[in-house]
Amino acid sequence: MKRVQAIALGSIVVGLVVLGLKYVAYYLTGSVALLSDAIESIVNVATAIAALIAIRFAAQPADADHPYGHHKAEYMSAVVEGVLIIIAALAIFREAYAAYLTPRLVDAPWAGLAVNGIATAINAGWSYLLITQGRRRKSPALLADGRHLFTDVVSSAAMLVGVSLAALTGYVVLDPIIAALVGVNVLWAGYRVMKESVGGLLDAAVPEGDLARIRTIIAANADGAIEAHDLRTRHAGRRTFVDFHLVVKGSMSVTEAHDICDRLERALKAEIEDALISIHVEPDEKAKHSGIVVL
Repeated sequence: MKRVQAIALGSIVVGLVVLGLKYVAYYLTGSVALLSDAIESIVNVATAIAALIAIRFAAQPADADHPYGHHKAEYMSAVVEGVLIIIAALAIFREAYAAYLTPRLVDAPWAGLAVNGIATAINAGWSYLLITQGRRRKSPALLADGRHLFTDVVSSAAMLVGVSLAALTGYVVLDPIIAALVGVNVLWAGYRVMKESVGGLLDAAVPEGDLARIRTIIAANADGAIEAHDLRTRHAGRRTFVDFHLVVKGSMSVTEAHDICDRLERALKAEIEDALISIHVEPDEKAKHSGIVVL
């Protein structure tokens, strides 16, 4: 968790550096497309701060009021990030429309584009780190921040090409058109971030591939049981919740049934990091002859 917090803190530092570079690029050129890129960087800093706060809150241990922990705080951060991204897109549209009504030539384009290119390269490297570490450490906040940053990289690259064309051709209306396209890309990114985060808040099940792996582990480690049914899963940040009913012979002792449950829990936790397992033991007359058949 300390590693995740350190990465989140690094995002704030990187965001401030990139924001400064992009505003220098806008100052040198007066390009509304470069201004739109800088506006998105303001959101990057704000969302990095929100992610750090959420990650620190999510790291708090379970307590009497939150017996399952605080893991969902990271999903809240991602929702806030989505909202801020959408607000940034609207601000970009406003600037693009104003520039479309009164287009102007871009000043010192190559110096400004060079500075913006350096900022884009920094963002590209940091977004790769955020996405890989977010997946590895199962952090929705880092993953959402990384995906948003990658969208910023894509839009920045497109913007660099577009502003270069505007400078070469003298077709000044390209500048606000490119800014508007950047806004569309930012808006789409905000929608995706919010959609994925809402799924986590609504207790969406684990992906089908992970679910198949859980079924295989249960079937391979439930010797002595008859079947497992009513398997349910959900994610909450790094925590994966798994619960199911385990049917055993009615004559089996509590100790024997408990030993099977312990074996299943060990096997599942060995494969699924931060898993919380709940198993409800039932006698054989409760068998549904469906689900995961063991015997």
